[in-house]
Amino acid sequence: MHDTDTVTDPDFDSLVPGQSVGRRTFVGAALAAGFALSVRPALGQDVIHTPADGLLAGEVRIVAPDGVALAAYRARPAGDGPVPVVLVVQEIFGVHEYIRDVCRRLARAGYLAIAPNLFQRQGDPSALASVAEIQANIVAKVPDAQVLGDLEACAEWALTQGGDGRLGITGFCWGGRIAWLFAARHAGLKAAVAWYGRLDGTPSANTPTHPLDVVEALQAPVLGLYGAKDQGIPVSDVEAMRERLAAAGKRGELVLYPDAGHAFHADYRPSYRAAEAADGWARLLAWFRANGL
Repeated sequence: MHDTDTVTDPDFDSLVPGQSVGRRTFVGAALAAGFALSVRPALGQDVIHTPADGLLAGEVRIVAPDGVALAAYRARPAGDGPVPVVLVVQEIFGVHEYIRDVCRRLARAGYLAIAPNLFQRQGDPSALASVAEIQANIVAKVPDAQVLGDLEACAEWALTQGGDGRLGITGFCWGGRIAWLFAARHAGLKAAVAWYGRLDGTPSANTPTHPLDVVEALQAPVLGLYGAKDQGIPVSDVEAMRERLAAAGKRGELVLYPDAGHAFHADYRPSYRAAEAADGWARLLAWFRANGL
């Protein structure tokens, strides 16, 4: 693809629905530091910035099961008191400023939030200029087993850093799918919140199962937040998940926002919808608290 070509990748379309932009235009208009190159905010777009004052926030290193020193961003209230822990799972764009800000928002709500760099072994998506490049060169090479093991390591690390033993997880887009899978793996998990995470897909060596395949194995209640206009996740998948949760007797809730598309919580993207994002965030906090976090 040349810089002057129009972006037509379907994954890109789901991230910036209703737009036809050249890659040069899209990347050239991106001036905000701290965001992934492929999705930096457009000129004039406001983004939420949560200050770090009163928080302990910054990068840490966590030893993964294979010995890798995994980079992670963590934020927590200042002070020595133990607090509940929330794992924050990135979009395909990595642990950039939006994900770090989500961690600070959770810290201000009283949590130790940890966002590990789950693509560290495969590459840096923040420097790539298109969704298609990130999908092909990084995401397709990331095994679910590696990701879930890294998250387990983060949960264990949190116990040595002021975590009080209570654990939750939330994830966005790619991370929303991972939140479902982790909820089917970790027996001590209190609650999960999945933001527009893909529910079904074609099995592969790296992604052998999808959320609809693991409903009966769920260890914790899951709140799923979806947009009816999402071009990548059909409403039929959301309804299928709702039915499978009920049939399996698993606690869960699926919220479908009729006027929202994909990435409606991502305040730095054109897909952002302030009302739905605020409602979803309030539901996340209520879900965590109702389930012991």
